[in-house]
Amino acid sequence: MAGEQSFKAVVNDTAPTSGGRSFAVDIAGVNYNHFLGKRIGDTVDGMFVGEGDKALSGYKLEITGGADSTGRPMRSDLEGSGVKSVLITAGVGFKGKKYVKKNSKEYRYKYDGLRRRRNLRGNVISHDTRQINLKVVEFGKRSLAGIIDGEPLVDQPSSEEE
Repeated sequence: MAGEQSFKAVVNDTAPTSGGRSFAVDIAGVNYNHFLGKRIGDTVDGMFVGEGDKALSGYKLEITGGADSTGRPMRSDLEGSGVKSVLITAGVGFKGKKYVKKNSKEYRYKYDGLRRRRNLRGNVISHDTRQINLKVVEFGKRSLAGIIDGEPLVDQPSSEEE
C-alpha cells in the first residue's frame, strides 16, 4: 500500500460541562499499530491518541465503533474484521425506514419487523478501518478542549474523586 496508514479518531467528551462535544484526532505511525486487533468495547490508554503535547495522557478511552473507507459501520455483534452480509432490523447500519413516493411527495414509513440485508464490518479494528469512535471513560488533568484545540487551561474534575 502506498503512503502511511492512519485512522481518524473521533473522541466524545462525556464530561457534563462539555455539552457533548467531540474532537477529531489523527492516529498514525506507532500509535496506528497499537489499535490494530482491538475490538469494540475495549479500553485503551489516551497516550496513543494524538502526538506530542496533543496526546491524551492520563485519559482512558473506550472504543464504541468505527467505519471503513467506504463508510460501512462496524457492528459490535459481528465477530472478526471482514465484511459480512447480514439481515438486520433497525439498529447500527440500518435506520428501519421505508421511503415511498405518492402524488409527487415522499413519505417515510416505519413498519414493525422491517428487515434489510446490509453489508457491515465486524467488531475488530483492521487495516481497512478508517474511523474509530472513542468515548472518555477516565479523565486526565487537562480538559480535552485544552489539549486538542489549545484553549485556555481548565482543570478537569477527576473521575476518582469521592
